[in-house]
Amino acid sequence: MADTPSPEPGADGDPAISFSTLLYRFLFFDWLFRDLGAARNVYERHAALQHNRRMCRYFPTYLRRWSVMTMFDFGMGCLAERALQANLWSAWFFTWSCVTLTGMVVISVAWAFLANARLP
Repeated sequence: MADTPSPEPGADGDPAISFSTLLYRFLFFDWLFRDLGAARNVYERHAALQHNRRMCRYFPTYLRRWSVMTMFDFGMGCLAERALQANLWSAWFFTWSCVTLTGMVVISVAWAFLANARLP
């Protein structure tokens, strides 16, 4: 399967990756896509765009992950505010719920543009 992302092999040839890399790939999707600006000619640019359009099918997965983080942060903010009366902690969690909600908007816009892109 050519479209399935695969981890880079380690130094000894095994496909094991570090936990921090795995966590980064679990939360952020930029490693799936190719840079259109690095293309040297129109054919490479077209190939990179086609690759990015194929990879946009993973956006719903990342959107679900970020929505779980948003709900968790908002729920923890409500819990800290109501039950624990901890204003600093509730502000911390509510701030992170806003940050993750912004991340969801970015994912949704990128998904909409890549899924509905018209090729030249």
